[in-house]
Amino acid sequence: MTSPHTPRKTQPVEYKGEPLEAARGPGLGCFWFQMALLAVLIVLTPLSAMAWDWPIWLTGVLFVAMLLLLLLSGQTMIFLLRIVAAGRDEGRRRPLASTTPTVGELEDGAPSGAEADDAGQAAGEAVADARSAPPGMRQ
Repeated sequence: MTSPHTPRKTQPVEYKGEPLEAARGPGLGCFWFQMALLAVLIVLTPLSAMAWDWPIWLTGVLFVAMLLLLLLSGQTMIFLLRIVAAGRDEGRRRPLASTTPTVGELEDGAPSGAEADDAGQAAGEAVADARSAPPGMRQ
């Protein structure tokens, strides 16, 4: 674990020999279109061969198109993951829908050194007092 006070030294994510820019390359819309088309081809290809008895050459074309689209969508997925990695260079951000503090925020707000020892000791004494109290007095 790194200390929150020491900045992480990250190198920019490179793509084709230069720093990756999120504005360049395919986006999520392109990726979801590829996934939808791939799902259609995955269903259509075996049905064309078995249930509908389409010509063999047409089924072969569908099969080759499915394989090429699978390769292309895999490459798009890798590119989008690189964009996510490039975006993390600025550091982590708070999740959009989160109302609770993140682990990093809890660590930043935690008492340090002697303060943590005093707080831990006080909490331990409170637990010991609660255990030694009569059963009717416990909260």
